[in-house]
Amino acid sequence: MGAPRRQVRRKSTTRERIIQEQEPPGAPEPEATRRDADVTESSRANRGWWDRNADEYQGEHGTFLGDDRFVWGPEGLDEVEAELLGPADELKGLSVLEIGAGAAQCSRWLAAQGAQPVALDLSHRQLQHALRIDELRAAAPPPLVQADAGALPFADGSFDLACSAYGALPFVADPVLVLREVRRVLRPGGRFVFSVTHPIRWAFPDEPGPEGLSVSASYFDRTPYVEQDDEGNAVYVEHHRTVGDRVRDVVAGGFRLVDLVEPEWPQWNSQEWGGWSPLRGSLIPGTAIFVCERD
Repeated sequence: MGAPRRQVRRKSTTRERIIQEQEPPGAPEPEATRRDADVTESSRANRGWWDRNADEYQGEHGTFLGDDRFVWGPEGLDEVEAELLGPADELKGLSVLEIGAGAAQCSRWLAAQGAQPVALDLSHRQLQHALRIDELRAAAPPPLVQADAGALPFADGSFDLACSAYGALPFVADPVLVLREVRRVLRPGGRFVFSVTHPIRWAFPDEPGPEGLSVSASYFDRTPYVEQDDEGNAVYVEHHRTVGDRVRDVVAGGFRLVDLVEPEWPQWNSQEWGGWSPLRGSLIPGTAIFVCERD
Protein backbone atom coordinates (compact mmCIF):
# COMPACT_ATOMS: atom_id res chain seq x y z
CA MET A 1 0.00 0.00 0.00
CA GLY A 2 1.60 3.09 0.36
CA ALA A 3 -0.49 3.51 3.36
CA PRO A 4 -2.44 0.40 3.78
CA ARG A 5 -3.57 -0.85 0.56
CA ARG A 6 -5.84 -3.26 1.93
CA GLN A 7 -7.91 -1.91 4.78
CA VAL A 8 -9.28 -4.19 7.44
CA ARG A 9 -12.68 -2.58 7.71
CA ARG A 10 -14.48 -1.43 10.78
CA LYS A 11 -16.92 -4.25 11.27
CA SER A 12 -20.13 -2.19 11.20
CA THR A 13 -18.91 -0.13 8.26
CA THR A 14 -18.14 -3.23 6.22
CA ARG A 15 -21.63 -4.59 6.68
CA GLU A 16 -23.28 -1.24 5.94
CA ARG A 17 -21.31 -0.69 2.76
CA ILE A 18 -21.79 -4.20 1.44
CA ILE A 19 -25.52 -3.69 1.85
CA GLN A 20 -25.68 -0.16 0.49
CA GLU A 21 -23.45 -0.67 -2.53
CA GLN A 22 -23.69 -4.32 -3.51
CA GLU A 23 -27.09 -5.63 -2.45
CA PRO A 24 -30.48 -4.77 -3.93
CA PRO A 25 -32.95 -2.87 -1.72
CA GLY A 26 -34.43 -5.10 0.93
CA ALA A 27 -31.58 -7.62 0.83
CA PRO A 28 -30.74 -9.15 4.22
CA GLU A 29 -27.75 -7.77 6.06
CA PRO A 30 -24.76 -10.13 6.22
CA GLU A 31 -24.46 -11.72 9.61
CA ALA A 32 -21.31 -10.95 11.60
CA THR A 33 -20.12 -13.96 13.55
CA ARG A 34 -17.04 -15.73 14.85
CA ARG A 35 -16.47 -19.18 13.38
CA ASP A 36 -13.88 -21.27 11.59
CA ALA A 37 -13.15 -20.54 7.94
CA ASP A 38 -10.68 -22.65 6.01
CA VAL A 39 -8.23 -21.69 3.28
CA THR A 40 -10.68 -22.16 0.41
CA GLU A 41 -13.60 -20.37 2.02
CA SER A 42 -11.44 -17.45 3.14
CA SER A 43 -9.91 -17.02 -0.30
CA ARG A 44 -13.25 -17.18 -2.10
CA ALA A 45 -14.95 -14.77 0.31
CA ASN A 46 -12.20 -12.17 0.26
CA ARG A 47 -11.73 -12.31 -3.49
CA GLY A 48 -15.41 -11.48 -3.85
CA TRP A 49 -15.31 -8.83 -1.15
CA TRP A 50 -12.40 -6.96 -2.70
CA ASP A 51 -13.89 -7.19 -6.19
CA ARG A 52 -17.11 -5.66 -4.85
CA ASN A 53 -15.44 -2.98 -2.76
CA ALA A 54 -12.37 -2.01 -4.79
CA ASP A 55 -14.05 1.03 -6.33
CA GLU A 56 -15.07 2.44 -2.98
CA TYR A 57 -11.72 1.61 -1.40
CA GLN A 58 -9.68 3.36 -4.07
CA GLY A 59 -12.09 6.28 -4.15
CA GLU A 60 -11.96 6.77 -0.40
CA HIS A 61 -8.24 6.21 0.14
CA GLY A 62 -6.69 6.96 -3.23
CA THR A 63 -5.57 10.45 -2.24
CA PHE A 64 -3.76 9.19 0.85
CA LEU A 65 -2.20 6.28 -1.03
CA GLY A 66 -1.23 8.39 -4.02
CA ASP A 67 -0.45 6.82 -7.36
CA ASP A 68 3.16 5.96 -6.63
CA ARG A 69 3.76 6.09 -2.88
CA PHE A 70 4.93 3.20 -0.73
CA VAL A 71 3.14 3.54 2.60
CA TRP A 72 3.17 0.70 5.12
CA GLY A 73 -0.04 1.51 6.99
CA PRO A 74 -2.64 4.06 8.05
CA GLU A 75 -0.06 5.81 10.22
CA GLY A 76 1.61 6.93 7.00
CA LEU A 77 5.06 5.38 7.52
CA ASP A 78 6.66 5.80 4.10
CA GLU A 79 9.31 3.49 2.66
CA VAL A 80 11.23 6.59 1.59
CA GLU A 81 12.09 7.17 5.26
CA ALA A 82 11.73 3.65 6.64
CA GLU A 83 13.99 1.84 4.13
CA LEU A 84 12.73 -1.52 5.39
CA LEU A 85 13.50 -3.09 2.03
CA GLY A 86 16.89 -1.41 2.03
CA PRO A 87 18.23 1.97 0.91
CA ALA A 88 16.38 3.29 -2.12
CA ASP A 89 19.58 3.69 -4.13
CA GLU A 90 20.26 -0.05 -3.69
CA LEU A 91 16.93 -1.17 -5.16
CA LYS A 92 17.94 -0.50 -8.76
CA GLY A 93 17.84 -3.64 -10.84
CA LEU A 94 16.31 -5.82 -8.11
CA SER A 95 13.27 -7.93 -8.87
CA VAL A 96 10.50 -7.34 -6.33
CA LEU A 97 7.21 -9.18 -5.80
CA GLU A 98 4.44 -7.07 -4.25
CA ILE A 99 1.74 -9.30 -2.72
CA GLY A 100 -1.72 -7.83 -2.26
CA ALA A 101 -0.78 -4.95 -4.51
CA GLY A 102 -4.22 -3.42 -4.93
CA ALA A 103 -3.78 -0.65 -7.51
CA ALA A 104 0.02 -1.19 -7.50
CA GLN A 105 0.96 2.08 -5.83
CA CYS A 106 3.97 0.52 -4.08
CA SER A 107 5.11 -1.17 -7.28
CA ARG A 108 5.15 2.17 -9.09
CA TRP A 109 7.34 3.65 -6.37
CA LEU A 110 9.68 0.67 -6.65
CA ALA A 111 9.84 1.06 -10.41
CA ALA A 112 10.74 4.74 -9.97
CA GLN A 113 13.75 3.62 -7.92
CA GLY A 114 14.90 1.42 -10.79
CA ALA A 115 13.59 -1.86 -9.36
CA GLN A 116 11.71 -4.43 -11.44
CA PRO A 117 8.43 -5.00 -9.56
CA VAL A 118 5.61 -7.45 -10.21
CA ALA A 119 2.26 -6.53 -8.65
CA LEU A 120 0.13 -9.49 -7.55
CA ASP A 121 -3.39 -9.37 -6.15
CA LEU A 122 -6.25 -11.77 -5.53
CA SER A 123 -8.80 -9.23 -6.79
CA HIS A 124 -9.31 -8.62 -10.49
CA ARG A 125 -11.08 -5.33 -9.78
CA GLN A 126 -8.18 -3.99 -7.74
CA LEU A 127 -5.82 -4.70 -10.63
CA GLN A 128 -8.20 -2.92 -12.99
CA HIS A 129 -7.62 0.18 -10.87
CA ALA A 130 -3.89 -0.26 -11.44
CA LEU A 131 -4.55 -0.15 -15.19
CA ARG A 132 -6.83 2.88 -14.76
CA ILE A 133 -4.14 4.82 -12.89
CA ASP A 134 -1.50 4.06 -15.51
CA GLU A 135 -3.84 5.06 -18.32
CA LEU A 136 -4.36 8.41 -16.63
CA ARG A 137 -0.61 8.77 -16.18
CA ALA A 138 0.02 7.65 -19.75
CA ALA A 139 2.57 5.25 -18.35
CA ALA A 140 3.21 1.54 -18.76
CA PRO A 141 1.98 -0.38 -15.70
CA PRO A 142 4.22 -2.79 -13.83
CA PRO A 143 3.48 -6.42 -14.67
CA LEU A 144 0.15 -7.32 -13.03
CA VAL A 145 -0.74 -10.84 -11.91
CA GLN A 146 -4.02 -12.07 -10.45
CA ALA A 147 -3.30 -15.00 -8.15
CA ASP A 148 -3.68 -16.34 -4.64
CA ALA A 149 -0.75 -15.65 -2.31
CA GLY A 150 -0.88 -19.27 -1.18
CA ALA A 151 -0.12 -20.53 -4.70
CA LEU A 152 2.31 -18.10 -6.32
CA PRO A 153 2.64 -18.70 -10.09
CA PHE A 154 6.40 -18.15 -10.21
CA ALA A 155 9.44 -20.38 -10.41
CA ASP A 156 11.69 -20.97 -7.42
CA GLY A 157 14.14 -18.14 -6.81
CA SER A 158 12.45 -15.62 -9.11
CA PHE A 159 12.77 -12.52 -6.91
CA ASP A 160 15.32 -10.63 -4.84
CA LEU A 161 12.74 -9.02 -2.54
CA ALA A 162 9.07 -9.35 -1.63
CA CYS A 163 6.73 -6.97 0.16
CA SER A 164 3.14 -6.81 1.29
CA ALA A 165 1.53 -3.74 2.84
CA TYR A 166 -1.65 -5.03 4.47
CA GLY A 167 -1.94 -7.54 1.65
CA ALA A 168 -3.03 -11.17 2.01
CA LEU A 169 -1.72 -11.99 5.50
CA PRO A 170 -4.66 -10.54 7.52
CA PHE A 171 -7.11 -12.49 5.37
CA VAL A 172 -5.58 -15.96 4.92
CA ALA A 173 -6.39 -19.01 7.01
CA ASP A 174 -2.88 -20.47 6.68
CA PRO A 175 -0.21 -17.75 6.86
CA VAL A 176 2.60 -20.32 6.99
CA LEU A 177 1.52 -21.57 3.56
CA VAL A 178 1.89 -18.03 2.21
CA LEU A 179 5.24 -17.50 3.92
CA ARG A 180 6.59 -20.74 2.52
CA GLU A 181 5.45 -19.77 -0.95
CA VAL A 182 7.16 -16.39 -0.61
CA ARG A 183 10.34 -18.07 0.59
CA ARG A 184 10.21 -20.44 -2.36
CA VAL A 185 10.13 -17.64 -4.93
CA LEU A 186 12.85 -15.62 -3.19
CA ARG A 187 16.53 -16.08 -3.88
CA PRO A 188 18.83 -16.94 -0.95
CA GLY A 189 19.39 -13.82 1.12
CA GLY A 190 16.10 -12.34 -0.08
CA ARG A 191 14.04 -10.14 2.20
CA PHE A 192 10.29 -10.21 2.76
CA VAL A 193 8.65 -7.31 4.58
CA PHE A 194 4.95 -7.37 5.39
CA SER A 195 2.59 -5.23 7.45
CA VAL A 196 -0.63 -6.28 9.16
CA THR A 197 -3.04 -4.87 11.69
CA HIS A 198 -1.26 -4.94 15.04
CA PRO A 199 -2.50 -8.05 16.86
CA ILE A 200 -3.39 -6.10 20.02
CA ARG A 201 -6.20 -4.40 18.07
CA TRP A 202 -8.15 -7.67 18.04
CA ALA A 203 -8.98 -7.14 21.73
CA PHE A 204 -10.48 -3.68 21.16
CA PRO A 205 -13.62 -2.57 19.30
CA ASP A 206 -12.77 -1.52 15.76
CA GLU A 207 -13.83 2.08 16.35
CA PRO A 208 -11.73 5.26 16.03
CA GLY A 209 -13.21 7.12 19.00
CA PRO A 210 -13.10 6.65 22.78
CA GLU A 211 -15.30 3.56 22.49
CA GLY A 212 -12.36 1.88 20.76
CA LEU A 213 -10.10 2.20 23.81
CA SER A 214 -11.66 -0.41 26.10
CA VAL A 215 -10.86 -4.10 25.83
CA SER A 216 -13.96 -5.99 24.68
CA ALA A 217 -12.63 -9.37 23.51
CA SER A 218 -9.90 -11.85 24.30
CA TYR A 219 -6.59 -11.16 22.61
CA PHE A 220 -6.03 -14.93 22.67
CA ASP A 221 -9.21 -15.86 20.80
CA ARG A 222 -8.06 -16.85 17.31
CA THR A 223 -11.57 -17.61 16.02
CA PRO A 224 -11.92 -15.80 12.67
CA TYR A 225 -14.26 -12.86 12.18
CA VAL A 226 -16.71 -13.84 9.44
CA GLU A 227 -19.51 -12.02 7.66
CA GLN A 228 -21.89 -14.46 6.00
CA ASP A 229 -25.02 -14.34 3.87
CA ASP A 230 -28.36 -15.83 4.83
CA GLU A 231 -27.25 -19.24 3.54
CA GLY A 232 -24.19 -19.25 5.77
CA ASN A 233 -21.69 -18.54 3.00
CA ALA A 234 -18.83 -16.30 4.04
CA VAL A 235 -18.64 -12.96 2.20
CA TYR A 236 -15.73 -11.56 4.23
CA VAL A 237 -13.19 -13.26 6.51
CA GLU A 238 -10.52 -11.76 8.75
CA HIS A 239 -8.03 -13.91 10.66
CA HIS A 240 -6.27 -13.08 13.92
CA ARG A 241 -2.79 -14.08 15.02
CA THR A 242 -1.10 -12.98 18.24
CA VAL A 243 2.36 -11.41 18.11
CA GLY A 244 3.82 -14.73 19.20
CA ASP A 245 1.86 -16.53 16.50
CA ARG A 246 3.21 -14.18 13.84
CA VAL A 247 6.79 -14.73 15.01
CA ARG A 248 6.33 -18.50 15.01
CA ASP A 249 4.72 -18.31 11.56
CA VAL A 250 7.72 -16.42 10.21
CA VAL A 251 10.10 -19.07 11.55
CA ALA A 252 7.90 -21.96 10.37
CA GLY A 253 7.83 -20.34 6.94
CA GLY A 254 11.60 -20.58 6.72
CA PHE A 255 12.53 -16.99 7.50
CA ARG A 256 14.65 -15.24 10.07
CA LEU A 257 12.95 -12.30 11.79
CA VAL A 258 15.22 -9.26 11.47
CA ASP A 259 12.97 -6.56 12.92
CA LEU A 260 9.46 -5.89 14.17
CA VAL A 261 8.39 -2.30 13.58
CA GLU A 262 5.42 -0.70 15.38
CA PRO A 263 4.93 2.73 13.78
CA GLU A 264 3.89 5.55 16.08
CA TRP A 265 1.12 7.88 14.95
CA PRO A 266 2.70 11.07 13.57
CA GLN A 267 1.43 14.53 14.48
CA TRP A 268 0.86 15.47 10.84
CA ASN A 269 -1.65 12.67 10.25
CA SER A 270 -5.16 13.81 11.18
CA GLN A 271 -7.12 11.25 9.18
CA GLU A 272 -9.33 8.44 10.41
CA TRP A 273 -9.14 5.16 8.50
CA GLY A 274 -11.61 2.62 9.77
CA GLY A 275 -10.54 1.93 13.35
CA TRP A 276 -7.28 3.85 12.97
CA SER A 277 -7.26 7.42 14.26
CA PRO A 278 -4.98 9.97 15.94
CA LEU A 279 -6.69 9.27 19.26
CA ARG A 280 -6.10 5.54 19.22
CA GLY A 281 -2.78 5.80 17.42
CA SER A 282 -1.31 7.96 20.17
CA LEU A 283 -2.14 5.29 22.78
CA ILE A 284 -1.95 1.83 21.22
CA PRO A 285 -0.18 0.48 18.13
CA GLY A 286 -2.24 -0.07 15.01
CA THR A 287 0.24 -1.65 12.61
CA ALA A 288 2.95 -4.31 12.92
CA ILE A 289 5.62 -4.62 10.25
CA PHE A 290 7.66 -7.83 10.10
CA VAL A 291 11.05 -7.65 8.41
CA CYS A 292 12.15 -11.16 7.45
CA GLU A 293 15.08 -12.64 5.57
CA ARG A 294 15.66 -15.95 3.84
CA ASP A 295 19.00 -17.53 4.71
